[in-house]
Amino acid sequence: MTVPDTSEPRPALDPARCALVLVDLMDRIVALPLEPRKGSDVLVTAEELARAFRSAGALVVLIRVERRGVAEQPPGSGLAAGLARDGDLEIVKRTIGGFQGTGLDDRLRGHGVTTLVFGGIATNLGVESTARAAGDLGYELVFVEDAMTAFTAAEHEASVTLDFPRLGSVVRAAEVRFTAG
Repeated sequence: MTVPDTSEPRPALDPARCALVLVDLMDRIVALPLEPRKGSDVLVTAEELARAFRSAGALVVLIRVERRGVAEQPPGSGLAAGLARDGDLEIVKRTIGGFQGTGLDDRLRGHGVTTLVFGGIATNLGVESTARAAGDLGYELVFVEDAMTAFTAAEHEASVTLDFPRLGSVVRAAEVRFTAG
């Protein structure tokens, strides 16, 4: 897979103005057959990013999906064990994207957030749908390529190499850094 050139230094993130947005990191989704990396690998990278964001004083947003019109959600519908921490913002969505009907925009603006850093599953579905809505709302977007995966490598690559560079910056987890406070 060809990841966009990251040889130029990336601007540091202001922890007071950014949030890490992790989409659909739920046991039943993490366990699916995914490409180009396993869901468990994405979860490890996402947990490392979340620790870094919390340590910097930045907001962590955890979005998970619930099915409409069912009496009980399928097993594994909660966030992956150990992912959420006190102070994180948990959003429950009922559509592919995380903004529609969730109040996420108001909550982010209430925290002064202007930049969103994305990871999650699936790259081309929940992550991309949420990111497109965020772009429409005026947020600056950063996509952490190695904190995402999809149902096929081709779907992941299309989002990462064709779509995301048009919407924001594509980086690897090791490139995420913060301004000094």
